[in-house]
Amino acid sequence: MKNFIFFLPVFTCITLSCQSGTDKKSATIQKDTARTNSVQADSAKGGLNSKPADASAILARKQVPVLCYHQIREWKTTDSKRAKDYIVPVEVFKQQMKALADSGYHTISPDELYDYLTRNKSLPAKPIMLTFDDTDLGQYTIGFPELKKYGFKGVFFIMTVSLNRPNYMSKEQVKELSDAGNTIGSHTWDHHNVKQYQGKDWEIQIDKPTRQLGSITGKPIRYFAYPFGLWNKQAIPELKKRNFIAAFQLVTKRDDEEPLYTIRRIIVPGYWSLVTLQHAINSDFH
Repeated sequence: MKNFIFFLPVFTCITLSCQSGTDKKSATIQKDTARTNSVQADSAKGGLNSKPADASAILARKQVPVLCYHQIREWKTTDSKRAKDYIVPVEVFKQQMKALADSGYHTISPDELYDYLTRNKSLPAKPIMLTFDDTDLGQYTIGFPELKKYGFKGVFFIMTVSLNRPNYMSKEQVKELSDAGNTIGSHTWDHHNVKQYQGKDWEIQIDKPTRQLGSITGKPIRYFAYPFGLWNKQAIPELKKRNFIAAFQLVTKRDDEEPLYTIRRIIVPGYWSLVTLQHAINSDFH
């Protein structure tokens, strides 16, 4: 992670020391596509169903940086400081993606992360995971094209109550993301806090959305992101019963017994400079 090279101003032109050019980017995209195909073939053979390593072995592995995005849009005068924690202006997002690509980062899928954590399978140089929560339309209209530009893949955690609503993604757009090799995960029906579930909440918030997402994508839904990043030990067996093999929180310590269901992420606020992002990647995952 130490070669992540930036110049300070977030809105100035960025020059990076890594080799650039169309040929290099094309070769990188081809290499990453081949890697993705290999992982999918391995998964089809049951690789993801093999017995995982124990918790201590998983916790001993170096953490992979996992970034979390919400809205990609311009700030409004009505946006509070807290709101800007979840809103990344368009040009800032574009600069971040370019910087990651030029600095040699390779996006990985949850399947690849799972194989690394449970079987110590090798990852590409400078792996990183880009995740997107809440189904916001800008993730498709702005985020998706930027990911494609650099051969990146993302993980989109879908809140199904929002599907087909104004300013949110449609079912067809979610399917397009999935068909393009991005991962679709569950983020509940309407963002209800998992720690408060009782009675039929598991059916409403998890079971029905999971079936709907599986119907949209034609693929099993294996990964879950906790609303607000909040989790408790009681939720983990419920997720396991529903065939989730890993779950993502935010910045709290991973659980000593269930690290696969408490994978850490960091939210990228819209006011971070590229230097701050670099520091977060280097210091928050180790």
